[in-house]
Amino acid sequence: MINGIDRGPSHYDSRRTLTLPEWQQLSVPLLRAPREFVTELHRRHLPQPGTTVVAVLDPEHRMTASASFGVRPQFSDGWDHRNALLGHLRRVTPHDLKRISPNRTAVLLRCRDGGPDWTEQDGAWMWALRAAAELHGLRCGSYLTLTPAGWQSLGDGRRGRNPHSGSWALGPVHTVTELPPRVPPDTGTERSATPTPAAPAASTPAPAEPQIAPVTSLDAIRALEPTRDSRTIRRTGTR
Repeated sequence: MINGIDRGPSHYDSRRTLTLPEWQQLSVPLLRAPREFVTELHRRHLPQPGTTVVAVLDPEHRMTASASFGVRPQFSDGWDHRNALLGHLRRVTPHDLKRISPNRTAVLLRCRDGGPDWTEQDGAWMWALRAAAELHGLRCGSYLTLTPAGWQSLGDGRRGRNPHSGSWALGPVHTVTELPPRVPPDTGTERSATPTPAAPAASTPAPAEPQIAPVTSLDAIRALEPTRDSRTIRRTGTR
């Protein structure tokens, strides 16, 4: 960063990853109730493998903001992960750069396939979480993984079987296929979804509609015109 402007990766920062011992040396603040936190975060976002969820906790460890997103496979460097985290943090919560010391904490959960042990990509995301939290004025919090074996907080050994990376398929999914099927209309009539009440046994017959007089054709009217003219002439002659 030069004059407060991020110029991209530098050759002085070629190692943008953290090993598990290095992560443990950071002494990140532990979650008070990791099982409840992971369950609540999973209920909000239903992450699938390949999804990353970043959350912000207040001093009382209550969640104030969170965002989930996917990262393209070609983006595997810690610098790319840091930019993605920082962009989503800026969208969901204001920064705390004006504070002397941070009082809010950024926590990361990454849903992925594979084993629950630390991987090189976990190290890149750990570096990204620490860098993004610092640039947003937050403390760097726990790094959690969601795998087929369950959830785990890397560095402190706390883990559980549920939720896991496939739990998203067990959640409620609201789609258009859950709507009631449309009833095809009958010939000349259309059935309604609401049942029509049966008519009473004895009912007053409806009044008959008045009959409409037939319309006289134009040719019939013209056929009467000569007779009317002859009558008028005879009457005039009599006078």
